[in-house]
Amino acid sequence: MTTPTMKTPPVVSREDWAAAHQAMLVKEKEFTHARDRLAAERRRMPWLAVDKTYRFETADGPKSLVEIFEGRSQLIVYRAFFEPGVFGWPDNACRGCSMVADQVAHTAHLNTRDTTLVFASRASQVDIARLKAAKGWSMPWHTITDDFDADFDVPEWHGTNVFIRSGEQVYRTYFIKSRGDEAMGSTWSYLDITPLGRQEVWEDSPAGYPQTAPYRWWNWHDAYDPSKPDVAWGSVLDEALGALGLDKA
Repeated sequence: MTTPTMKTPPVVSREDWAAAHQAMLVKEKEFTHARDRLAAERRRMPWLAVDKTYRFETADGPKSLVEIFEGRSQLIVYRAFFEPGVFGWPDNACRGCSMVADQVAHTAHLNTRDTTLVFASRASQVDIARLKAAKGWSMPWHTITDDFDADFDVPEWHGTNVFIRSGEQVYRTYFIKSRGDEAMGSTWSYLDITPLGRQEVWEDSPAGYPQTAPYRWWNWHDAYDPSKPDVAWGSVLDEALGALGLDKA
């Protein structure tokens, strides 16, 4: 509902609205391509070796930084502000962090792209389990037990760190905070800040990076099984791409 004091845009004909919409779509496509170029630059950022040992309390017991990768190559850690002294404690985490948690997509889609997403806070596992149950959140959420948050630029409030590993060696590859965090939540926004990206063939990535065809890896979150490719989905996709006049990807 508008108010009498609002200076609203003009009301126009269907034809004029369509023309304005098309002009906006051109600018939005330019923005999308600019975002893709930025993600490509991000994938070429230098890595910082993590030589310090860190430990977390998890729902499955104590784990090291390497162990919370859960066997995958990439790790995204969102430092959520949930601890004594935070406004809303003990029933709630930081309001901003809670909004981020509310918008996190199902992590199965990240997992199938060799990426683990976790939240981490100073609160105990008992408090974290209670909060997750009350809010309906399901992402892994660990307890920070040492200097991890301070060492990675989030001694308080919130921030998102990205890591990659080669065997037992971990590297820090990216970090965002403040308004950078507000865009997080979708599968795509998370993959775009990782060193390997979306891992699709259309992306501008360094030579040798893992890449597969777009669309074909998509699945229902409870149906991912790399050992059993969905032939039926491939057929549907081929037909759809053919109808659009696009090459099979």
